[in-house]
Amino acid sequence: MSALKKTALTVTAATLLPALAVAPASAAGPHNKAGKQRPNPPASMSTVGGTQLGRAGTQVSLGPGAPVLPKDLSGRSWIVADAESGEVLASHNAHWRLPPASTLKMLFADTVLPRLPKTEIHKVAPKELASVGEGSSLVGVKENHSYSVHDLWLGVFLRSGNDAVHVLSEMNGGVPKTVQDMQAHADELQALDTHVVSPDGYDAAGQVSSAYDLTLIARSGMQKKDFREYCATASAKFPGEQKPGKARETFEIQNTNRLLTGDYGISPYKGIAGVKNGNTTNAGATFTGVAERNGKVLLVTVMNPDSGEGQAVYKEAGRLLDWGFAAAGKVTPVGELVAPRSATTPANGNEPANNGAPAKAAAAKESSGGIGIALAVTGGALVVLAAGVFLVNRRWPLRRR
Repeated sequence: MSALKKTALTVTAATLLPALAVAPASAAGPHNKAGKQRPNPPASMSTVGGTQLGRAGTQVSLGPGAPVLPKDLSGRSWIVADAESGEVLASHNAHWRLPPASTLKMLFADTVLPRLPKTEIHKVAPKELASVGEGSSLVGVKENHSYSVHDLWLGVFLRSGNDAVHVLSEMNGGVPKTVQDMQAHADELQALDTHVVSPDGYDAAGQVSSAYDLTLIARSGMQKKDFREYCATASAKFPGEQKPGKARETFEIQNTNRLLTGDYGISPYKGIAGVKNGNTTNAGATFTGVAERNGKVLLVTVMNPDSGEGQAVYKEAGRLLDWGFAAAGKVTPVGELVAPRSATTPANGNEPANNGAPAKAAAAKESSGGIGIALAVTGGALVVLAAGVFLVNRRWPLRRR
């Protein structure tokens, strides 16, 4: 049976799971270091990307010379994957449907960013900020002030600003339409664990995603030049208050991705290139990151670690990245990141386009634009999966915009 047919079968099986409800944990699990009882993952999870990914617990197949997985991992769900080939190197409850917090903003950006010209200027109406949730992270958008779309995206990616998300949502036709658009895009990406209720990831009943889906979404987002630049930007100037007769003030904003910028006892991770972090009461800490080392580009997602360790989501993501770079080529993949639905549509109604086989070609080099760069991604590989193009050739990170 071809790999593509196997994928189609696993996708079909996944659609049989409840589409809108969070699957209940099978039973109470062991206690964490803080003495709290951990829930167990659901007894039945999606098998998109392979049957192993639907199994509870850690999935890894070590070969000769492969390092063992880090011991200090407490995330309810995590995944390590090759960003270019899509091979999943290891996972833990990969399809557990959990609250995503602000990592859902990756889906928001991947959906909406291509629709709004970055040079467009928009004056913010009071109603556009009215539905921002209490206690939301904000970048400082003010009503009756004008911002470029570029400014607003910096607010989304760097400060996780829900105020910027709501303004961009209104520019996209309103929050309900944006939620609908995001759900349709998630379905197109085969991120079938994801149910969107709010565009910003704010806690909402029924809003879920999974480590697998967030990794798929990040991989899709990284195909877009502006997405890559925004998520790799460490700091930027954001427009402040406009006072009559005076030049408009600006203030500096920093990216809250601690593996990118460092802080709170975390050092910047060598080769980090984004993508997005999140934290809410319901979701706990969540993080999806992408990094490059020696020409290998990896994606990692960690959801809701509960070890009690300070900044655990970043530390566990860093440990998994370290393991992934050391293990690459020494493990048998436990699954794959599937291509979007449109990429697996048969070209003539009979055979899959390109037979679903990955192919590599040289990628065009992109200018750094004179921006200070801490690390250059080498090789510039371009991977084609069916009709889907997966590009990882940007130089990261961008220290200031």
